[in-house]
Amino acid sequence: MRRLPVYLLLDTSGSMSGEPIEAVKNGMQVLVSTLRQDPYALETAFLSIITFDSVATQVCPLTELATFQLPNLVATGTTALGAGLELLAQRISSEVTTSTAEVKGDWKPLIFIMTDGEPTDDWQKGLNALKKIKTGVIIACAAGPNANTNILKSITEVVVQLDTADSATIKAFFKWVSASVSTGSQKVDSGQKEVVGLDDLPPPPPEVNVVV
Repeated sequence: MRRLPVYLLLDTSGSMSGEPIEAVKNGMQVLVSTLRQDPYALETAFLSIITFDSVATQVCPLTELATFQLPNLVATGTTALGAGLELLAQRISSEVTTSTAEVKGDWKPLIFIMTDGEPTDDWQKGLNALKKIKTGVIIACAAGPNANTNILKSITEVVVQLDTADSATIKAFFKWVSASVSTGSQKVDSGQKEVVGLDDLPPPPPEVNVVV
C-alpha cells in the first residue's frame, strides 16, 4: 500500500506556553478524530509529529491513524527551527519509502510547520538538508504577530498567518489541516495527481490568512 505521510513540525518553545500549546493539543485531537472518520485518510494517511524548542524531537514516528497516540506537548526553551527542519529531513529519508523501477513507494509527504516566533538557530542549515529530499507541499503557519513570515517564505511558497495564537484560531487552522489531509488522501485514492500547492487544497477558513 502506498502511504500518504503527513509530518507536523510544531514549535513548542516557551512563548507557546499557556493557551497556544493547549490550543495545539486540542487542535491535534480534532485533526486525528476528524481524519479517523474519513475512510480515505484512514487507509492512506500516516502521521508524525516533530517538535522543536531548544532541541528538536520526533515525539511520534510515522504512524497509521488507527493506532496514533497523541503525545503530551510541553512548551519550554528556545526556537530551534533549523534543528527541526534537519530532523524532519532525516526522518523523511528513513521513514518514507521512495519509488524504484520495480516498486511504487509512498506518496510525497505533506508537511505542516507551525511557529510563533523567530528561529534561534541556523535555520538555513536545516532548510538545506530539507531541500535535498523529495517532499510534497509544505505549508508553514505563522501563529500570531511575532512569527517571521519572511523566513517561512524562504522555506516554502505556501505561508499562512494567524492573527492570534488563541484556541479558536489555532483550532480553525487544524481543521483546515485535516481537510487538506483528507483532500490529499482522496486524490491519492482516486489516482489523481498529488497535492503540489495551495490550489490543490480546500480554501482556508477566515482565521487563516494566506501570506502573498
